[in-house]
Amino acid sequence: MKKEIILITGASGCVGQYIVNWLIENSSSELFLWVRDPKKITSINLKNPRIKLLVGDLRETNKFKKEISEVNRVIHTATAWGDPKRAKEVNIDAVKNLLNLLNPSKIKQIIYFSTASVLDRNLNLLPEAFTYGTEYIQTKAQCLTELESHPLSKKIIAVFPTLVFGGRLDDQSIFPTSYLTEGLREALKWIWLARWIKVFSRFHFIHAADIAFICGHLVTSHFESTKPIKKNKIKKLVLGQPYISIDIAIQTLLEWKGMRKVPQIPLWNWLVELLSILLPIQITNWDKFSLRQRHFIHEPVTSPETFGGISYAKTLSQVLHNSGLHKH
Repeated sequence: MKKEIILITGASGCVGQYIVNWLIENSSSELFLWVRDPKKITSINLKNPRIKLLVGDLRETNKFKKEISEVNRVIHTATAWGDPKRAKEVNIDAVKNLLNLLNPSKIKQIIYFSTASVLDRNLNLLPEAFTYGTEYIQTKAQCLTELESHPLSKKIIAVFPTLVFGGRLDDQSIFPTSYLTEGLREALKWIWLARWIKVFSRFHFIHAADIAFICGHLVTSHFESTKPIKKNKIKKLVLGQPYISIDIAIQTLLEWKGMRKVPQIPLWNWLVELLSILLPIQITNWDKFSLRQRHFIHEPVTSPETFGGISYAKTLSQVLHNSGLHKH
């Protein structure tokens, strides 16, 4: 029996490398890895006979027309931000071109990575993502809208990671370090100040290892959403652990740092807006919207436990431990 072929875009990124490693260890599929720079791959043996590298920009879809037509499943993690032109070309145009080159009779499933920032609490698309969003947010929202009416929409599972941790800070991991994990050192530097402030906000997070488990489960088992899917609506999964509050996060960091909690000053929205006017801080319309929204929570959220697994990092304490941060 011919092995399934799974195409992973953005395979050199933090999440991409965790996913590829999971598939190498837990599946027998052939893996097409689409990357711009193979030198960024630190955790994968590229001599593995199950791996085929597709080296090129995501905007060069025709370069791999033959390979794309052969794949049975796609895990699309690649993305772009910063430059509006490139964001549109990568986050919208290239995605549509990729889907159009898939063979409808061979493709079984497409896992499309978006961001939880474009969804409201009930997993509906935020209108504000179009009006206030950065070029990254806007293009992700626009692409999601277009995918819902795509001929392959019933084969698409859109996944929306929340705040993503991954890798380590002590050079003891084969995986790249995520931006959020990189920021932990800086967060600990300022925790002495943050402990004086009470912030009314809640959020979800997830570790890249847990994202890999979820995606691996989706491509290696028959998945049916428990939530009824409306006509022309694709399946949506927000990837995250149960929400925690900023206060709990600060308390966890204080304990890690060996510092005591102190009386806190409530940071009300009106005070934040006043400070943004008085201080030389540039705040975008999306930042202002996020400040007003305050809580970044979703229902439901998906973690490895959803599929009978065990999370690699279910709590913020586990995230800190797995990041290699020195504990005081």
